[in-house]
Amino acid sequence: MSKTAVLICPGRGTYNKSELGVLGRSFPNSALLSEFDARRAGLGQETLTALDSAQRYSVAKHTRGDNASALIYAATYGDFLSIDAREIDIVAVTGNSMGWYSALACGGALSAQDGFDVVNTMGRLMQESLIGGQLVYPHLAENWTPDPERRAALLALVDEINDRAGHVLTLSIDLGGMLVLAGDEAGLSAFEAAVPVQDNFPMRLSNHAAFHSRLQDPVAAEGRALLAAERFRQPATPLIDGRGAIWWPGACDLQALWSYTLDHQVVETYDFTRAIEVAAREFAPDYFIVAGPGTTLGGAVAQSLILADWRGMNDKTAFQTLQSASPFLVSMGRDDQRHLVAHPG
Repeated sequence: MSKTAVLICPGRGTYNKSELGVLGRSFPNSALLSEFDARRAGLGQETLTALDSAQRYSVAKHTRGDNASALIYAATYGDFLSIDAREIDIVAVTGNSMGWYSALACGGALSAQDGFDVVNTMGRLMQESLIGGQLVYPHLAENWTPDPERRAALLALVDEINDRAGHVLTLSIDLGGMLVLAGDEAGLSAFEAAVPVQDNFPMRLSNHAAFHSRLQDPVAAEGRALLAAERFRQPATPLIDGRGAIWWPGACDLQALWSYTLDHQVVETYDFTRAIEVAAREFAPDYFIVAGPGTTLGGAVAQSLILADWRGMNDKTAFQTLQSASPFLVSMGRDDQRHLVAHPG
């Protein structure tokens, strides 16, 4: 009997040094990868094959929005194609930030090629503009214990800084136990000066613009001008967006889906935590499958489930106990977990 699963598509920051070569190692459809390469070559961009097969990883090159976005999309879509459909029934698809574009393709609302064009276009526009930046800061207590008071105090600080003249700072992504903030240099610097250093946090994200904030209004407008609504179609699988709203097959207003994707999703807060809560409560899957590249999104998924009090999990220890007894969170970027859901061989 097949297992049910929610597929989770990662966003920026997941193709790192250890992921170099991942397309060569695991992308299952060479003809499709060649199509992606041809699309980039036609735009004068370096091909994914060339980027992925480079002798060494370059932060300056591989984290650029016009390169990273397409690499991540291809790795994610390749993992989607690698899932064993005989054993795994994907009942819903969601994603984090840029992962929404990948989710649209994995869920059937965009073809693989149109999904690539959306990702590649938006990644290029973001890189060309590179408006503002992002930083990350944690809000959970030790052992991933929820601390709503701490979270509320941090968000109040964000609002206070945003109200200062000449400062912009907003919540970009609600990412499990992390707050991803977007702003201009004044806003980001003010937050960094106001909070205690905790391990490596606050952490600036290299080559990241102020995603999911009103600073991206010009980028969103360009995206809508370049990417027609006619590319979108009824999904084959329910899609959970960055508000926790579900787009059901056969019942989608495609103009609204296009508008959400290239307007609200670009310029308003992306609530990944809420998307995972909805995935758990509405679909109750056997597995939460985190597609590659990388494995960094797994922690945010686990933290989101803790915050949702899913299956009574209230901290990291409780999560680890359940996960050890019967794995339900599967990261395809991990060799020890990939085999649970991927085609054999």
